[in-house]
Amino acid sequence: MSQSDDLARLKRLRDPAGLPAFGSECLTVRTKEGQFKRLVLNSAQLFAHGQFERQRATTGRVRALVLKGRQQGISTYIAARYYQRASMHRGVNVFILSHEQSSSDTLFGMVDRYHRSNPLAPHVGVSNTRELEFDRLESSYAVATAGARGVGRSKALTLFHGSEVAFWQNAKDHFSASVQAVPHADNTEVVLESTSAGPSGEFYERFTDAINQRGDEGYQAVFIPWYLSPEYSVNPEPGFTLSDDTPEGEMSEAEYSSIYGLALNQMAWRRMKIRELRDPAMFRREYPASMQEAWSSASDDRRYIPPMLVMRARKHRAQRGAGPLVIGVDPASGGGDRFAISWRRGMVVERTEFRNKIDILEAFAWVRSIIERDKPARVYVDAGNIGADLITLLQAAGPRFIECVRAVNFGSKSEFKMAYPNMPGPANRRAEMYQRCRDWLNLPEGASIPDRDDLEADLTAPREKPQLNNDFYIEAKKDMATRGVRSPDLADSIVLTFASVEYIPSWSEPAVAHHYGDLVQPDAAPAVTDWSGGANSWMG
Repeated sequence: MSQSDDLARLKRLRDPAGLPAFGSECLTVRTKEGQFKRLVLNSAQLFAHGQFERQRATTGRVRALVLKGRQQGISTYIAARYYQRASMHRGVNVFILSHEQSSSDTLFGMVDRYHRSNPLAPHVGVSNTRELEFDRLESSYAVATAGARGVGRSKALTLFHGSEVAFWQNAKDHFSASVQAVPHADNTEVVLESTSAGPSGEFYERFTDAINQRGDEGYQAVFIPWYLSPEYSVNPEPGFTLSDDTPEGEMSEAEYSSIYGLALNQMAWRRMKIRELRDPAMFRREYPASMQEAWSSASDDRRYIPPMLVMRARKHRAQRGAGPLVIGVDPASGGGDRFAISWRRGMVVERTEFRNKIDILEAFAWVRSIIERDKPARVYVDAGNIGADLITLLQAAGPRFIECVRAVNFGSKSEFKMAYPNMPGPANRRAEMYQRCRDWLNLPEGASIPDRDDLEADLTAPREKPQLNNDFYIEAKKDMATRGVRSPDLADSIVLTFASVEYIPSWSEPAVAHHYGDLVQPDAAPAVTDWSGGANSWMG
């Protein structure tokens, strides 16, 4: 091999994007079967690699929160990624913080094996049970345990890996110390990964913030479902078939397989694991297929809208909705985080949009332009906080706005209780709208919503609060905040489209093709068609 070929190979192996080649040519791992082999990235690891590299190419740095199932090889991948940088580049300081000592020992042992097996390994000046120092490169690789407060604070870091962050002791202190030791600069990385410890805690809050695009840190939320791991499959027994039985609150095996596109050998492995764990809820936590399965708290989960209903609607791709266009507007509280708007026609939520921290005049201009462009039959606006001023401004804009804009008070008595005061049911308007939305998701015709993680997170967040008289409320936002769950603004904008079951005698069809994420609305002609006969505005 010529000198130019050697230089080209070295350049390729130094490039973070070329980590798959570096692993297969230079690094050795111990497999689950106890064998020693070169590192060949599996499907889950390649998925994570693609997510990180896209962010690095776009922003110049990586900031990621990774939610995963058990033993998918993500720590192995990140260890290899950071070892490549530290051993092939000058001035790179790597710091790994794990949740317990045994895990720290395992991670350092993995990196030590990488180094001993690497034909291109650099000279080591210091080597002990916690640190490798590549003295000639002025780079280092250190591992610590998240027990003592402020660990890692004193050293300027280039790459930081937080392992099993949901189980860190003193998590807030470590975020303010270790994580903050990485400057907001190009070629730096912070990857915080964990299996789920339930829907609370620092990792959960930061992950949901990343999904909902809150904060200025630039973190991306990366979820890795269990079925991306190729070893999670077994050969099915002769005569193995998928069950159509639907246990309460569960999908049937046939529907689960269809929604996630799983093969029989994967479904056979899933059935085997559920039998071993003796609890489908435990399987969902340990081996989640969706983010909301990972966050499930226990088998007695009290979320009012089950995740399976939302996932079913995410994967049901309706070509277009039918009936009047109804829009729900959930204004940000006092100009706060998310001002959310949802569009729905019958069985299809066409899209949901939000803007952060807009004032009342910006909100008025945005909603007014939507009404003028899309000609909705109804626009239901939460009348709390700035919503009351927004409604006043909109209704002052002319007869068309007076006709379609309606105020909704979440806390007022439900329409059901107004009609049937002595019968148990939803106590207020918010509970009633969530009930109608859940019933809509259950309809056999098949509801359809945009295939978005943030929508699922919001729709499945609130819990039911039953009363002694068998009425019920939906958990208030302040109560959600006390358990670390953010305001479900996107969900509230969707349920607002179910504010009324009024008969709408006419409506307008869209005049042009609209592209709403992965949902395409075809052309409609003529430009505006008035239909007589009407439709129920929430059932389509």
